[in-house]
Amino acid sequence: MPRAGPRRVNRYDLQFKLNAVELSKQPGVQVQDVAASLCIHPFMLSRWRKQVADGVLVGEVQELDLGSVAELQRLREMERKYKRLLMEHDLLKKAIRFARDQRGLASPSSRQTVPSTRSR
Repeated sequence: MPRAGPRRVNRYDLQFKLNAVELSKQPGVQVQDVAASLCIHPFMLSRWRKQVADGVLVGEVQELDLGSVAELQRLREMERKYKRLLMEHDLLKKAIRFARDQRGLASPSSRQTVPSTRSR
């Protein structure tokens, strides 16, 4: 549901856009990762990339910190591992629930009974 009031629109300077585009062009880095790290929508970054390719955005790019590129790659790997762990956790919960339900559904005749050791 949309919020009432004026819509907030961020304006980014040319240097920010050029640095974001340059960062997204690094090998092994995905546009969506760069966009997430900069708190912008991936479509906006894709539009900036197109504008740079078309010559609309022109300027000098600052030297990039290669540590940030490595950090983006590491973050992507950690998110992938986290999603896998969540899937495994959900699967284990379902298996436990299934096993518990199967024990409750077993008929009394199928259960093994232990002979009574009482003497009569």
